[in-house]
Amino acid sequence: MVSAPLGRGGSAPDAQRRIRRNRWLFTAPLVLLCLLGAVLVWEIVRGNMSEASRGHWPWRLQLMSSEPLASLLAVAAGAVLARAQYARTVRPMLGWRSDYVAGELPGESKAWSTGVFNGGQHNAGVHRVDYFVVPEGEVLDGPVPEDAWMSLRQAGERLGEIGLRPAADFRLTSMGAGFPLVATGTYETIVVGVFSKRFIEEVRAFHLRIQVVDSVGDTHERVIDCLKGAREPVAAPVEQPRSARPVPVPVPRTAPPADEPEGRPLGRS
Repeated sequence: MVSAPLGRGGSAPDAQRRIRRNRWLFTAPLVLLCLLGAVLVWEIVRGNMSEASRGHWPWRLQLMSSEPLASLLAVAAGAVLARAQYARTVRPMLGWRSDYVAGELPGESKAWSTGVFNGGQHNAGVHRVDYFVVPEGEVLDGPVPEDAWMSLRQAGERLGEIGLRPAADFRLTSMGAGFPLVATGTYETIVVGVFSKRFIEEVRAFHLRIQVVDSVGDTHERVIDCLKGAREPVAAPVEQPRSARPVPVPVPRTAPPADEPEGRPLGRS
C-alpha cells in the first residue's frame, strides 16, 4: 500500500481528514457543557459578593443551586468525553492499494488497478465520490480548486476529449451514496479504477476524492492519486515476452531393436 503526498498535476491532502461532524451528536453536548460552565461561573461570582450587592439587579438572579449544577456539569462533561472516545473507536481508516494486474482490460498487457478499503473496526457508508483529471502537458500549481472536482460522468467525458476510450483504455467503478465500506480486517480492496499504459501516458494525474460517513455521523475524506507509482520502475509489470513462450518439442520415436525386423511390433512373435 502506497501513502505519500501527491506531487504531479496539482496538490491535494493525501492523509485522511475529518471534514464535518454530526451536528446533534457533537454540537449539542458541547453547547450544553458551555452553558453549564457559564452558569457555574455566574454562581461562583454571585456567591462571592456581599449580601447587599446580591440584593440588586442583576445579581439577584439565581440560575441554579450548586448541587444540581455540579451534577449536570459532570454529566455533560462525561457525555462530551464519551462521544469523543467513541468517535475515535468507530472512525474508518481509508486506505488504498495499486498494482499492475492482468485480465482487467482487453489486450495482453497488464493494467494499473487501484482499489480502496476500510481498515477500521466499524463500517462506513460512502457519501460522495469525485474525480479530478490533469491531461499530460497541463500543470496545476497549488491546491485543487473545489469547482475542479467532477462527477463520474463528467470525468468520462473529459477523458473522452483526450482520446481515451472507456472499457478499452480505462474502467471506473461507480459507487453510489450509502455504499458500505465494510471493515473486513483484511487488505481486500474494492477496485475504483483500472488504467491502461496508454492512459498513464496521456494523463498526468488522476485524483479520486472519496467521502464517507461513520457510525456517529462524522464525515471523513481521503484524496487518492490513482496513478501514483504507475510510472516507477520498481512497479513495472512482469510480462512474458512473446519470443520466450514455450515451444512444443517433438518427442523422438524409439527405434526397434537390431534383432527385430523393421515394421514389426515389439513383443510379437
